[in-house]
Amino acid sequence: MKHSEGFLNIVNDAKSRIREVTVAETQARNADAKLIDVREDNEWEAGHAAGAIHLGKGIIERDIETTVPDKATKLILYCGGGYRSALATDALQKMGYTNVFSMAGGWKAWKEAGGEIET
Repeated sequence: MKHSEGFLNIVNDAKSRIREVTVAETQARNADAKLIDVREDNEWEAGHAAGAIHLGKGIIERDIETTVPDKATKLILYCGGGYRSALATDALQKMGYTNVFSMAGGWKAWKEAGGEIET
């Protein structure tokens, strides 16, 4: 997908403040780390990483504190390609989450690496 210059500018700005992890690092996460899919509902329903929680980018800021009240919990966010998850990671950091990461490459990289999938 070709992204607009304005969108890429805000993503790159967010990426200057966040930490990214690889698919391998995500797969090696410990049991208390939460994997959060920030894609749209239809993307989630078509398939998602095994064990992930769905909090779409449109609602994550509204619902994260109820879903994950401990702001020190390790959170790894992913989207389709790593752009929306970078924006959501930046927003959660602004909300006080201290251990939040964006998975580089997103769903596309997860599938290419043979990550476990649920439908």
